[in-house]
Amino acid sequence: MVQVVTDQDFKQETDTGVVLTDFWATWCGPCKMQSPVIDALEGSRSDVKFTKMDVDQNPDTPQSFGIMAIPTLIIKKDGEVVEKLVGYHTKDQLIQVLDKYTKEA
Repeated sequence: MVQVVTDQDFKQETDTGVVLTDFWATWCGPCKMQSPVIDALEGSRSDVKFTKMDVDQNPDTPQSFGIMAIPTLIIKKDGEVVEKLVGYHTKDQLIQVLDKYTKEA
């Protein structure tokens, strides 16, 4: 199951390895479409940690990343943001993006 993170534990939970964080809200239609895609990916990728954050309950972290629209997906590798995706993305699109950071060049 995708781990829910808060402003307090976000940095600690996303500091190592490749981590995809889904910034979402309960009232957001596209977020409700994105969530099952993230859940499906999480079940098939042991090389990526998946987290999600409710932007209404945790305003500080989204603000620190300049998130103005949701869903926004942020991918971090070893604590550094390497990719920021705004809007809905398919499973295939996300696999291509994640492969850039998990496959050795």
